[in-house]
Amino acid sequence: MTCDRLVCANCAGPVAEGRCAVCRAHRARLHQENPIGALTPAMLIVLLVVLAAVALVVH
Repeated sequence: MTCDRLVCANCAGPVAEGRCAVCRAHRARLHQENPIGALTPAMLIVLLVVLAAVALVVH
């Protein structure tokens, strides 16, 4: 998840701008979260192809 479209409930500004302490804290938490959530669909397809190739080689 990105903070591009999130609106802060505290200051009603975009979280990406970090206008208040709540925005900055939430933005920092989003950037520290699970890196698996940052995978793009293209990266997932490549990962599946690699796993399928490994499975074929092992089999």
